[in-house]
Amino acid sequence: LTSLERKKLLQFITGSSSVPSSGLSGITPKLTITRSYQDKDSLPISHTCFNRLDLPPYSSYTSLQSRLIIAVNEGYAGFALG
Repeated sequence: LTSLERKKLLQFITGSSSVPSSGLSGITPKLTITRSYQDKDSLPISHTCFNRLDLPPYSSYTSLQSRLIIAVNEGYAGFALG
């Protein structure tokens, strides 16, 4: 992932694109990745209040990477109200 994609991923999971000055260990609650029971190759789901990323099963690493990039790019702008 590029530097910008990593920032987007962090924002997708935590709601913030910045790492605390104390590093990733300063994020509370801790970042967790859990298995999702969605259909194979579905988009991942994040729970920003819990800093949790739910990943369904993927057929390949390439599939995981492409779905993750789609999810972080679509969710990067946040909620558009109005």
